[in-house]
Amino acid sequence: MKGSTLFQVLAILSVIGSVLSKECTNTPTQLSSHTFRYQLLKSQNETWKQEMFAHYHLIPTDDSAWSDLLPRKILRQEADELSWSMMYKKMKNPGSFKVGGDFLKEISLHDVRLDSDSIQGRAQETNLKYLLMLDVDNLVWSFRKTANLPTPGKPYGGWEAPDVELRGHFVGHYLSATAQMWASTHNDTLKEKMSAVVSALSACQKKMGTGYLSAFPSELFDRFEAIKPVWAPYYTIHKILAGLLDQYTFANDAQALDMTTWMVEYFYNRVQNVIRTHTVERHWLSLNEETGGMNDVLYRLFAITGNPKHLLLAHLFDKPCFLGLLAVQADDISGFHANTHIPIVIGSQMRYEVTGDPLYKTISTFFMDIVNSSHSYATGGTSVSEFWSDPKRLASTLQTENEESCTTYNMLKVSRHLFRWTKEVAYADYYERALTNGVLGIQRGTEPGVMIYMLPQGRGVSKAVSYHKWGTPFNSFWCCYGTGIESFSKLGDSIYFEEEGSIPSLYIIQYVSSTLDWKSGKIVLNQKVIPVVSSDPYLRVTLTSSSKEGSEQLSTLNLRIPIWTSSKGAKATLNAQNLNLPAPGSFLQVKWSGGDKLTLNLPISIRTEQIKDDRPEYASVRAILYGPYLLSGYSSGDWDIKTGSTGSDADWISPVPAAYNNHLVTFSQESGESTFVLTNMNQTIRMEKFPKAGTDAAIRATFRLIFDDTLEKISSIEEAIGKTVMLESFDYPGMVLVQQGTENNLVVTDPPKDTATSSFGIVHGLDGKDNSVSLESVTQKGCYIYSGVNYSSSVGMKLSCNSSSSSSEAGFSQATSFRMNNGLSAYHPISFVAKGGSRNYLMVPLQSVRDESYSVYFNMQP
Repeated sequence: MKGSTLFQVLAILSVIGSVLSKECTNTPTQLSSHTFRYQLLKSQNETWKQEMFAHYHLIPTDDSAWSDLLPRKILRQEADELSWSMMYKKMKNPGSFKVGGDFLKEISLHDVRLDSDSIQGRAQETNLKYLLMLDVDNLVWSFRKTANLPTPGKPYGGWEAPDVELRGHFVGHYLSATAQMWASTHNDTLKEKMSAVVSALSACQKKMGTGYLSAFPSELFDRFEAIKPVWAPYYTIHKILAGLLDQYTFANDAQALDMTTWMVEYFYNRVQNVIRTHTVERHWLSLNEETGGMNDVLYRLFAITGNPKHLLLAHLFDKPCFLGLLAVQADDISGFHANTHIPIVIGSQMRYEVTGDPLYKTISTFFMDIVNSSHSYATGGTSVSEFWSDPKRLASTLQTENEESCTTYNMLKVSRHLFRWTKEVAYADYYERALTNGVLGIQRGTEPGVMIYMLPQGRGVSKAVSYHKWGTPFNSFWCCYGTGIESFSKLGDSIYFEEEGSIPSLYIIQYVSSTLDWKSGKIVLNQKVIPVVSSDPYLRVTLTSSSKEGSEQLSTLNLRIPIWTSSKGAKATLNAQNLNLPAPGSFLQVKWSGGDKLTLNLPISIRTEQIKDDRPEYASVRAILYGPYLLSGYSSGDWDIKTGSTGSDADWISPVPAAYNNHLVTFSQESGESTFVLTNMNQTIRMEKFPKAGTDAAIRATFRLIFDDTLEKISSIEEAIGKTVMLESFDYPGMVLVQQGTENNLVVTDPPKDTATSSFGIVHGLDGKDNSVSLESVTQKGCYIYSGVNYSSSVGMKLSCNSSSSSSEAGFSQATSFRMNNGLSAYHPISFVAKGGSRNYLMVPLQSVRDESYSVYFNMQP
C-alpha cells in the first residue's frame, strides 16, 4: 500500500479520534445473529441468557491486524483531538469538500413503469397487495405505546411484537417500501396509507417532545451506551430515519424531513454526551452492536441539508475497525456478521459521493472484489448462517442457511453505486445475477406477504424446510421481510441510468419489459423483452420510442452486452439496418431519435461455474447457468451429473420442448372423504393425499404422456383417450412407470428394452362416469392399474385383472377408474433435462422454485 494512501486512512480516522483502544467484536458469533438474538430474548431459560450475555462485547477479535500495520507515531493525537469541539470544527466547512466525480444519474422511479406481465411486474404487484394488506394502527401500535398515546388496533407478532427489542424496524422499512412503491405505481390507496403512518409517527414524536421516535423506550440506548446487553437499537433507528427520508425523497413529504432532522438532533446530542463524558473510543466500542446503515442515512441527509452536524454524526458511525481493514486491503472479513457490515460499506460509498474522498471509493471497490471472488455463491449472494465463512471454502458451507436475503439486498446497493461511478459492465452483470437469482425467488409465487429469510443452497434442500421456512404476512416481520418489501417496491430503479448534456445519454443495463418517460431525452421509450425460454436460446429485446409533443432531441443509447452472451449469433438492428456489436462485457452505443426501432438478439447458452473453493477435491462441484439464470435440479439429495467426454453440452443437457406441457397429467381418485393422486414415492407408485401446488408431492403426482407414436401431438389431454402411452415421472425424466406382473407393485425405472411392460392404453373409465379413464396394460388385456376400495391413507398400486364376480365388479371398476386432469406441476418455460449418474434431473430457474426440494450445485464428472 502506498504511503500517501496510508496517510489518507490515518487522516480520516483522526477526525474522530485515536483508534488505539477500539475493538471489533465478532464473538460469541451467536449474539451477532438476528435469528439467535430473537431466540435468546424469547427464551425463558435465564441461565442460558446470563451465560451468553456474560461475554457481551468483551471478547476481542483480530481487529488489531490492520492497526498493527500503522505507524504508532501517526496514531498519537493531542488531547484536544478527542474533544467534541475539535471534531465539530473539522466538519464546520463541508463546502470545502470536492464532491465525487462524473457519476451516472439515477432515473426516478416516477418515470419507469414495469409491464404487468413481466416477472418483475408480477413480483411488484404481489408486493403491492401485501403493503395494502397491512393495517396502520397495528403497525404503529408500539410507537403509540411508547409515546403513552391511545393504542387502537392490536400489535403485529414476530419481530414486531411488543416484547421484542427490535420492534419498529419493519415500520421503517414499510415507510421506505411504500414511498418507492408509490413512486413506481402512483397507487392512491397506498399514498393515503403511507401518509397516515407518517402522521401517526409525527404525533408520537410530538407527544414525547424531545425529537426521540421509536417503538421502544429510550432506555435501550442507555444500555447501548453503557455497553450492556441490548438488541441493536440503532439498527431500528436507521430504518425509521431511512423510511422518513424516503417519504420526503419520493413523496415530497416535508413533514417527514422535519421529523428526520429532529430525530437526528436528538441522537447527535446523545452521541455528543457519550464522547464528552467518556471518550470517542467508548462510542466506537458501542458500535460493536449492530447499527444498520446509520452512516448511510446520515450522509444522505447531509446531502439534502448541508448541516455539518449531520456530516459529523455520519462520520461517527463509520465503524473504523471494519473500514480500516478494507482501507489497508486486508482480506480478512471471515467471521464477521455479513449484514452488520455491508451497510457500513454502503455508508462509506455515500461518504465518497458527498465528500469526494477517493479512499472510500477504493474501500468499496476492494470490498466488492473480495466478496465476489471468495465469498459469493452462484446466485450472487453471500453468507452462511448470517456470517462470512473462510474465503474460497464455500463447498463446506452448502446447507439450508445460506444467503441471508438482507445481504443480497445490500450487496445490490454496493454494486449499483460502483456501476454509477465506473460504468463497468461487470457491476451491472453482478446486479442482474443477484437480482434474478437472489431476490426474485424469495417470494412464494404470487402469495402476498410470504417470503423467506435464507436461500438454501445445499443438496436436496427446500425453501420450505430451512430454519425460518416461509414467513407469514402478520407474524414474521424478520429483517428480511423489511428488505424484501423494499426490494419488490423498487424493481424499476436500476434498469436505466442517464448522463445529462446537450446530447443526453441513456444506459440500459437490465432487460426488463418496461416503459420509460425519459425527460432529458424528451421521448417515451418502450422496452419489450420476449420471455426467455430454453427451446429458443436467445434474449430478444425490442426498443421503440415516441417523441414528446413539440420536441425533437438527438440522444445516445448505451445497451449492456452481458458477459454471459457470445458474439457468435448476436445481432442488433436499428431501423432494419444491421449494427456492429461490441464484445460481451461492453456497451453497444447507438445514436437515437424519436420514432427509431432497435432489435437486439443475444445468444444464451448453458455454462457451468465452479464453486468458490480452491481445494482440489471440490473442483468438480459446479453450478449450471443459462444466461443470467441459475438452474436448480429437482432432487432429494442426488447431485451426480455425467457430462460425457466430448466437451459438448448436448452430451449431458437438453431443453424440454414447450409442447410437452400439453402432455402433463395427474390421475386422481376419490376414496372416503378424501381425494388421492397417483404418485411416484421413491420410485414406487402409490396413491397419496391431494397435494398443494409447488410442493414435492405435486411434482411426484405429475406424469408426462409419451405416445407410442413419438410424433403425436395433442392440444388437450382429452385427446389422449384411446391412445397407447408410457407415463414418465415428472421429476425423474427418462424414467417411466413399469408393471411387474399382476398383483405386484408398480415402479418407476428406466424404460425396459421391451417397452410393452411400460405401455398402457388410456380407455374410458370402467366406472362409466364422465371424464373418467382407466389405464389398461398393453401386454395383459383386461388388466388395469389398480388402487383399492375405500382406502383412507397411502396405498400401493399394482396391476390387477377383472374379476368375474358380480359382487366385486363394482369395486374393481371404482379402483381402476381415475380422473385425468392437467398436471399439478408444469414445465417452466426455461426447463432442461440433465443426465445424471443414477437418474436424470429436471432443471429449472432457482427463482421459480417454491417448496420443491432442489440442488443448485452438482458433482460434475465426465
